[in-house]
Amino acid sequence: MGMAETSYNIRGRQIDGQELEAIREFILANESPGRTAISRLLCEQWRWEQSNGRLKDRACRVLLLALESKGAITLPPRLRIRESFNRTRKPRSDFFEMNREEVVGKVSEFRSLTIKMVRFTREEGLWDHLVHTHHYPGNPWIVGAYLKYLAYLDDRLVACLGWGSASWKVACRDRFIGWDTSGRKKNLSKVVNNVRFLILPWVRVEHLASKVLAANIKRIVTDWHSLYNETIELLETFVDISRFRGTCYRAANWQYVGDTIGIAKSGNHHCCHGQPKAVYLYPLARDFRERLHA
Repeated sequence: MGMAETSYNIRGRQIDGQELEAIREFILANESPGRTAISRLLCEQWRWEQSNGRLKDRACRVLLLALESKGAITLPPRLRIRESFNRTRKPRSDFFEMNREEVVGKVSEFRSLTIKMVRFTREEGLWDHLVHTHHYPGNPWIVGAYLKYLAYLDDRLVACLGWGSASWKVACRDRFIGWDTSGRKKNLSKVVNNVRFLILPWVRVEHLASKVLAANIKRIVTDWHSLYNETIELLETFVDISRFRGTCYRAANWQYVGDTIGIAKSGNHHCCHGQPKAVYLYPLARDFRERLHA
């Protein structure tokens, strides 16, 4: 198989000609169980694990697909299309009854503000439904590591928040931290992205958004470390400046550090969508830069 490239760097893993040949032989020896099994078995052979001990089988699948797209390997045909990876699947709403009466007033007029983590719970389906129905991108699926939260004022559900893995490369963020490429690759797992934030449309409570953000930040460090065995040092988010002004993030003491250039990653390629977003960061310690360079 003739190739222009003999070495690839994908998902932080260097694949040279010798290892590439070993991957081809491994695929031939394990093609009958299918692609998912190949990814898992290859991770076991490489001892490619997350910090919490779980296999990086999803990263391995991305790596193998990238190699196939470059013509470096040939994967066996897909055994089946898994519904759980179908991003167009609409979350079901028939399991939940929602109180859609208006919630109005000031945060101080309510007895309590409660933040509930719903990953791996029945309420995760409710989160998916609400974000799919009322959040402007409409897509509730979060790639990579993630947590989902519901916020309640007294017993009324008022907001949904989602946190996921940090964006791979953001110029203004990386300048703010002082990262070079190697530092970013080493410590990117210490940054977490607020990928979804929805105040439900029938809720009109003054200063609620910034209060919900602040309350969620108080517990996400513990929850993230408990699930992923990673310590978070910095939070990030991207605000669509054609729709929002980022007021709630500023009120919650997030720092604006610049805008993106309107380019997004799609599969193994980058595309220009022409919609720059404002980048806000929230350091979780005064010496966050030193920790992100550790």
